[in-house]
Amino acid sequence: MEDILLAALDAASDAAYADVRGVGSQSSTLSVDGEELEDCTSATSVGFGVRVLVDGAWGYAASSRLDRHEAHRIGRAAVDIARASARVRARPVELVDEPAHRATWATPVEIDPFSVPLEERISTLLEATVPMAALPGIRAARGYVDLLRRRTLFLSGEGARIDQTIVHTAAGIEAVAVGEDGAQRRSYPGSFRGHFASGGWEVVKGLDLAGAAPRVADEAVALLSAPDCPSTTTTVVLDANQVMLQVHESVGHALEMDRILGMEAAFAGTSFVSPADIGHLRYGSEHVNIVADATAPGGLGTFGYDDEGVEAQRVPLITAGVVSGALTSRETAAAAGMQRSSGAMRAQGWANLPLIRMTNINLLPGAGSLEDLLSDVDDGIYMATNRSWSIDDMRKNFQFGCEIAWAIQRGRLTRMYRNPRYTGITTDLWRSCDGVAGEQEWVMQGTPNCGKGQPGQSMRVGHGTAPARFRAVRTGTGRS
Repeated sequence: MEDILLAALDAASDAAYADVRGVGSQSSTLSVDGEELEDCTSATSVGFGVRVLVDGAWGYAASSRLDRHEAHRIGRAAVDIARASARVRARPVELVDEPAHRATWATPVEIDPFSVPLEERISTLLEATVPMAALPGIRAARGYVDLLRRRTLFLSGEGARIDQTIVHTAAGIEAVAVGEDGAQRRSYPGSFRGHFASGGWEVVKGLDLAGAAPRVADEAVALLSAPDCPSTTTTVVLDANQVMLQVHESVGHALEMDRILGMEAAFAGTSFVSPADIGHLRYGSEHVNIVADATAPGGLGTFGYDDEGVEAQRVPLITAGVVSGALTSRETAAAAGMQRSSGAMRAQGWANLPLIRMTNINLLPGAGSLEDLLSDVDDGIYMATNRSWSIDDMRKNFQFGCEIAWAIQRGRLTRMYRNPRYTGITTDLWRSCDGVAGEQEWVMQGTPNCGKGQPGQSMRVGHGTAPARFRAVRTGTGRS
């Protein structure tokens, strides 16, 4: 691969800037329903891409043919595309400086997940799903395992050489109960196929899927007869899984600098934040401290270097409620007058041009336990586990739904509610936050399918969160 990348780089030597990425990936997905195997899929992919800057404009070309002739052709194609793009560019691209790193980096792994026999992966899920399926009222009892290994070799005309291997492992279960009034679902440890993390099979072993299965199935059945969440304005406490989605949609995307500058608009929208807001806009209360941390252990956004060779960093985004930074690339950092990229450029694979993507966007822990948050609520609602989300193109107005909720009365959880949802405006909600639970409640979670760009790319991003409390929030039922 390195010889091929060097040939491609040499073919693009007349560009003002050039980098090449060779990417090989291996993936495996597994799902069961009850005692039945639903899906067992493995895939591999390998190829390379060339990115160049000519006359102030980008060009990109890629191929899965791995030979020197093809490398030369793709290098020249990238240059030709950049020259054509330069004819219609609005302003020339400039890049902030970054050292030419020469390094090797890999995800820390205790147990290689691909070395675990398929029989063991399946049996791990069946130990949870078979008992759930036997409970009256349960229509589906699913379990999932998702594995990914990706190795990237990055070279640049500036002299960088980075060899990086990333390993992600995921697992989860869900129970779907069906009654006369519809269906209800409960998931563990999180919705949408479970818990995703960087690491090996030790991630799955630490989840104790079989131990959680009885509670998950019981709650799904109990939701069938629970009343709908009331429509009111009240104090809301969100569990860590729902706070993850709130951070992702209303903070992470809103603070991507390409959105802020209006460079990303067609597919995923822009942002209500402006460059002038950095250092000034009160986004939330003093309890809200959020960082982009690509160095955090266990995150789907954890790596050594991004896909334009910038070293992983921990960058403040919101400090004591005030916007203090943004997710940037070498190009957007220069356009915004910043000194360095935050290291947020990542591509789905070898065929894709890198885009600004979230790393691990973490809400820093506060103090105390979930019980401490609840104890200061006389009358409110506790919501858990994301089920649905909707937010406008400016990342301002939103409506989110959860799988389950409970009434909070005099500091204690009482009656169960089904179909809970809450709505609001981004800054109003975060400014109403008057408590975030402490480190003992804080957990690193992952979103495996964040979409952005045209052509669309799906990216894996991480979020470290703890339960949080918000005052005067509008609630209702997801069916109204």
